[in-house]
Amino acid sequence: MTVSIAAIEADLRCYLAFGNKRAGGPGDQACGEWLAAELERLGYAVQRQVFEAPYFEARRAELEAGAARAEVLPQPIVVPTGPEGVSGPLVRVDQAGRWSGSLEGAVALVELAHARWSSILAQAARGPVAAAFAGGAKAAVAITTGPTGKVIALNSDGRGPIFGGPVALLAPEEVGPFLEAALARRAAKLTIEGEGGRRPAFNFVGRLDRGKGRWLAVSTPRSGWFACAAERGPGVAAWLDLARWAVSALPDHDLAFVCNTGHEYEYLGAAEAMKQIAPPPAATRFWLHIGANVAAADWREVGGRAEPLPSVDPNRFLSVSPELLPLAREVFAGQPGYEAPVSSQVLAAGELVEVIKAGYSPAAGVFGVHRFHHAAEDDERCLNVPATAAAAQGFRELLVRVAKGG
Repeated sequence: MTVSIAAIEADLRCYLAFGNKRAGGPGDQACGEWLAAELERLGYAVQRQVFEAPYFEARRAELEAGAARAEVLPQPIVVPTGPEGVSGPLVRVDQAGRWSGSLEGAVALVELAHARWSSILAQAARGPVAAAFAGGAKAAVAITTGPTGKVIALNSDGRGPIFGGPVALLAPEEVGPFLEAALARRAAKLTIEGEGGRRPAFNFVGRLDRGKGRWLAVSTPRSGWFACAAERGPGVAAWLDLARWAVSALPDHDLAFVCNTGHEYEYLGAAEAMKQIAPPPAATRFWLHIGANVAAADWREVGGRAEPLPSVDPNRFLSVSPELLPLAREVFAGQPGYEAPVSSQVLAAGELVEVIKAGYSPAAGVFGVHRFHHAAEDDERCLNVPATAAAAQGFRELLVRVAKGG
């Protein structure tokens, strides 16, 4: 039986309808309850794991310089400025962390290099911001230069603030008047106000323990900074397809379907899941992790405007244990990006790293960064339903082939 495109589309739309998916927020919690209920309906025994995730709800987040004013995105874990804001001369810091004159008491305007950004912990992002604070800046605003002109949210450490002062992110399309102000070292003010702290969030696992002593594990994260249509939706839809299909298709194995939250805090939820709800590594035949950008629409520029294409964004990776490379090439032939799998000893990213670190082998995982990754504009336009179904079909075959020994 092949994957139902209609079912994939219905699950994608259901996921999208939950709205913002920040860990522990209303959308994330409701989405988790939906997925857990789906597994319970299929006969899986569901176990929840509650942990504390950071959060910040901004009331005001803006950068001002003279008549110029723009909304900014506070960088977690957020260091608020208070209602009075942080003021000082606006000073440009380049992508290598260099500036001219003095940064003492300044608001640093940090120009990140062009990239499809994902995490503030990447040295190319963290380095110049850290250099600005080391040079005496009181606050920093990083320009997330990327493929869309929109602000790109950046994953962060879930344990505490990374920098010693307030940090915010600014969309490249908003930067013009602020670069002009920075060249003249004019006064600027960064204001970040809101409510924050930590709140409950939950992972869960759906188990079908048949007493076989041979587990097949499939995991996916569900949380993210915005609605995460193509970042998370296709992974959730494929994961749910596998959970339904595996009940009858894989009768000789025990099944564990793990759903994590807290992904945006450098895989905080995945790390917690490995401690408590994951099956034992020694008793696990195979772990498949379905991460970001399973299948997103590709785009093209037309007269200065971007429009989605029916083709899939190829900036996605399939990473597998070395012994699975020939099988993965066969199974995913013709699927852009996935058709060239890589050894997990060479490249692994996202929550697959936590899976490998915990000792699961063989293992496979998918991850990627599509055009609107971590942007508020990652909406319905970014979905590619046929490519999502094709990926899910590939995951089915990979699971069957590995379970049967090749």
